[in-house]
Amino acid sequence: MSITLQKLDEHRWLIPQSGGMRVPGILYASERLLKEAGGQEGARQVANVAHLPGIVRHSLAMPDMHWGYGFPIGGVAAFDLDQGIVSPGGVGYDINCGCRLMATRLTAEDVRGRLADLVAALFRDIPSGVGSRGPVKLSAKEERKVLVEGSAWAVAQGYGAAGDLETTEDGGRMAGADPDAVSDRALERGRDQLGTLGSGNHFLEIEVVEEIFDPVAAAAFGLAPGQLCVMIHSGSRGLGYQVCDDYLARMVKHAGELGLELPDRQLACAPLASGRGREYLAAMACAANYAWANRQMLMHRTRETFEKALGLSPRELGMRLVYDVCHNIAKMEEFPMEGRTVRLCVHRKGATRSFPPAHPALPAAYRPVGQPVLIPGDMGAGSYVLAGTEHAYAETFGSTCHGAGRVMSRTQATKASRGRAIGRELADR
Repeated sequence: MSITLQKLDEHRWLIPQSGGMRVPGILYASERLLKEAGGQEGARQVANVAHLPGIVRHSLAMPDMHWGYGFPIGGVAAFDLDQGIVSPGGVGYDINCGCRLMATRLTAEDVRGRLADLVAALFRDIPSGVGSRGPVKLSAKEERKVLVEGSAWAVAQGYGAAGDLETTEDGGRMAGADPDAVSDRALERGRDQLGTLGSGNHFLEIEVVEEIFDPVAAAAFGLAPGQLCVMIHSGSRGLGYQVCDDYLARMVKHAGELGLELPDRQLACAPLASGRGREYLAAMACAANYAWANRQMLMHRTRETFEKALGLSPRELGMRLVYDVCHNIAKMEEFPMEGRTVRLCVHRKGATRSFPPAHPALPAAYRPVGQPVLIPGDMGAGSYVLAGTEHAYAETFGSTCHGAGRVMSRTQATKASRGRAIGRELADR
């Protein structure tokens, strides 16, 4: 059965509330994006999410929406803390997959002619690929510290500076983490993967600031035309995957106990106020903290590689963290609704937090302009740094897209690119 989509304006589409839907759905996309992303498939998942108990206002999909497990990638949904649920499928397998943008004092001209050597050094020093192992093998005791302390653990071990925590979402540490909620298998998988990129669409990219659209925001973020930057995209590796897998299995097994009729078993969930719900949130927080420590270590190794490959001092390189933001998470956040402040559990799966100017969660330097929002583009295409707005805060629970989206699977992309010299095409851009 097809999903009815009513056009609200050029970039919003309404799925009217019907059947077992508790709220309407809203998709943020142009007609072209809707067609390219397979609108019906994603729209059906948006409608399915609207069946979940305690959902507030709307089930949402961001412009980079495409099919995912249970929730669509690009899905956003907020739940009442008393009546609502938490769903691992609404967070995703790579818990706290996110992006980190670092700016330097260099320009593109400073590395011209040395770029090949720099890239070779990064490939050598930054572990990547399926099953890659990091620079440290954690003891059981140290791993538990990572799961509780997040980025602060990495900084305490010499991987960066305390100032990095100020420009990391939540200071790089999610409260409520309990390592006892994490399975032995998940702990085993995380023990030797800290400081690794992983595979899939994860990347480390050297970038150049090409165009400024808002000089005031750019100045606040310390970005200028021609400036050399680095973006890192990675998450919680095998540990986060295992946490999701473990709790999905439990919630599917006990789904009948809730007495819910859901249109998709992949929406398996637990009440936020239940023991199983609280346990998942505690394990999810551990994986989120692991991911922040992971990106902190990746940044430090990147900084060291730049300095060594280019023969620069830390001061000459001047690599600093602009911002680190996650885009696979469920978080307790406060929003104004009907004249009062309401605390909700916001699921963002393939969606980026985008808080407005003056929000207390932001670093003081960014409060005049809003939160930096990192949107990576396709390989070889432009990425964007945006700023959170009051409008997004009110419309989408302070959320926006997390990337360029997907119009084909990785397998399809591999087949379609056979015979092409992708490396040469990128080098010629």
